[in-house]
Amino acid sequence: MDILIKDIKGLVQAEENAASYVSGQAMSRLNVIENAWLLLKGGLIHSYGEMPGCPGPEDNTEVIDASGRFVFPSWCDSHTHIVYAGSREIEYKDKIRGLSYEEIAKRGGGIINSSKLLQSISEDELYKQSMTRIKEIISLGTGAVEIKSGYGLTTESEMKMLRVIRRIKETSGLTVKSTFLGAHSVPKEYRNKQGEYVDIVINEMIPAVAAENLADYIDVFCDKGFFTVEETGRILMAGIKHGLRPKIHANELAFSGGIQTGTRYNALSVDHLEFTGKEEMEALKNSETMPTLLPGASFFLGMKDPPAREMIEYGLPLALASDYNPGSSPSGDMKFITSLACIKLRMLPEEAINAATINGAYAMGISDTHGSICPGKTANVFITKKIPSYEFMPYAYGSKLVDTVILNGEVRVTK
Repeated sequence: MDILIKDIKGLVQAEENAASYVSGQAMSRLNVIENAWLLLKGGLIHSYGEMPGCPGPEDNTEVIDASGRFVFPSWCDSHTHIVYAGSREIEYKDKIRGLSYEEIAKRGGGIINSSKLLQSISEDELYKQSMTRIKEIISLGTGAVEIKSGYGLTTESEMKMLRVIRRIKETSGLTVKSTFLGAHSVPKEYRNKQGEYVDIVINEMIPAVAAENLADYIDVFCDKGFFTVEETGRILMAGIKHGLRPKIHANELAFSGGIQTGTRYNALSVDHLEFTGKEEMEALKNSETMPTLLPGASFFLGMKDPPAREMIEYGLPLALASDYNPGSSPSGDMKFITSLACIKLRMLPEEAINAATINGAYAMGISDTHGSICPGKTANVFITKKIPSYEFMPYAYGSKLVDTVILNGEVRVTK
């Protein structure tokens, strides 16, 4: 059934020609059509305009009155670890007591803790737990999500995670991109022989993942205490040979060289970036790599924030993602992520919305079909509750303001 949304107070991120992303000063511009209508046909965005030119509904067209409400393109969350087993609230107490991320990891917590839980759970139970979180983020307005493996740390368990991600893609209605992250951490038994684990990732895991076509991208945690620049390069080259484009965890804990490594290997995105200086910004400016900030992680861990304002002023694009995971960012609320971007990173509401929609879509490789209200794009949108302005979304940081969710042209959530 087609959908006609009429009397929209503001149609956000509307464009006639699809942009790949926006950068620098252009991030502060957001096209909003007041008193608008939007027509969705065949699962795609068909047309839109101001209400005086609103077409009459045809047969089999559902009409939605959006008086006093805004329509946004669905959030595009380009970095999550949403497939995991159990939770890690005990480490939350350790953080409160003052232990650092690295200290918790050295004690066998962090990623290693999640790995133990995941290895012991069945694929069906992992899917069930993950779908609870998937339904949650859909209700919060997310329409596209990238999901990483990385809590398996054995070939069998990494494959289990990736198969669950594939099931989510097939059953949830979300647009899903899958990333292989076998190099998320080093298992305890390889702590003094890290090179052997890197060899397993390259020679065993990557070929197995590619043989079942389970991943779109390959990722490495290239940072202090994790994988070196040289190891990262070897892993990325192996992934590239198997058709997996790189994405990198970079510069969360130190000036690790991860950003430069990402641009050198034409990574689709480099993510975290708390430690970013002029050298890193220069490498990004001359690349096709999307700098992606995860303010939920730095907020939850009490770490320094990435220099978002300096990066925008340098002319860079920025994407925002939730980093939804059990240890450092246990939330997939992209609206709250835009609030953190405004409050902590000093981004304007327009910049934050662009970063969480069109630029997030680019960081997933789907900006031609997602991230804006553009004819021909996938009909993934949400309708807000009655609010005074689009700026109210990041401003009202704790309020649940998504009222109706439409995915692939079908109403999925109505509150």
